[in-house]
Amino acid sequence: MLRTYWHHADHLAVIPSDLNPEAPSIPVWHDLINPTPEEDRSVEHQLGISIPTREEMEDIELSARLYQESGAEFMTMTALTGLDGDEPVKTPVTFILKGSSLVTVRYAEPKPFDIFVSRAQRASGVPCANGEMLMTGLIEALIDRLADALERLGNEIDGISREVFRSKVSNVTKKTRDLHSIIERIGQKADFLTATRESLVSISRLVAYHAALESPERKPTKEIRQRIKLLQRDAVSLGDHANFLSGKINFLLDATLGLINLEQNQIIKIFSVAAVVFLPPTLVASIYGMNFDFMPELKWYVGYPFAIVLMVLSAVMPYLYFKRRGWL
Repeated sequence: MLRTYWHHADHLAVIPSDLNPEAPSIPVWHDLINPTPEEDRSVEHQLGISIPTREEMEDIELSARLYQESGAEFMTMTALTGLDGDEPVKTPVTFILKGSSLVTVRYAEPKPFDIFVSRAQRASGVPCANGEMLMTGLIEALIDRLADALERLGNEIDGISREVFRSKVSNVTKKTRDLHSIIERIGQKADFLTATRESLVSISRLVAYHAALESPERKPTKEIRQRIKLLQRDAVSLGDHANFLSGKINFLLDATLGLINLEQNQIIKIFSVAAVVFLPPTLVASIYGMNFDFMPELKWYVGYPFAIVLMVLSAVMPYLYFKRRGWL
């Protein structure tokens, strides 16, 4: 799908120049979504560039993602779709700046693109006069979306933290089962955070590359330079926040594993104490269960109650000793 936009009356418009004499002849934005070969060739012929394929966009080498060719800047970043769920999907998005025109190539529809387009079409003041302003506006929308996702993720991590440290479940088996499910949720949040950090890193590299690029054809205005600096600052601050959340997730994972070990150790401790408590009575019973001809207690009138009392005392004494030492 190819969507073409013009800058008209201080907002984006899809009215072609041949239908509106006031519209400029050159579109400011070609948005290629799952493009067909014919759509790729159409944009290539109009701007004199070569559109990268999906395989080339997915290449992780920096030289394959950020480069200049045919007088145009090619910049690829990793965007995320499905941020409202627990499993975001990574997808490459390529920005191509040629003169005053912008070309975006994508094989998914991240929500920030639709939000930015709707704002730019209905409201004045949204930066869309040229391709560079459009790109900064789109990246800003992507960063805002990632910021919202990190805020929601932080709240969910706080909720997991309360479940871990303020659990009121007394049943050991149920508590251990709950902790196991919490580990699975922590793993999901860690995967979510990893994808978010990867997207932020790609945005930081893209913005830094564009800011450092010097070209006689490109003369950014003061507003553009300020917006680029703001994008860099936002990406760095969100990256720091993502690192903080990553440390919190690792702490929660270690704490949850530690609590599971404590619960398991408590169970083993109970069995160990029970074995020690019943060891002396077992010894007494074993002694009086031996089949020797000469055992005076066998003919003793109080021998049986004496053995019973001895076994009870030998069980109670270790229990009281453990209790006094605080081992129970």
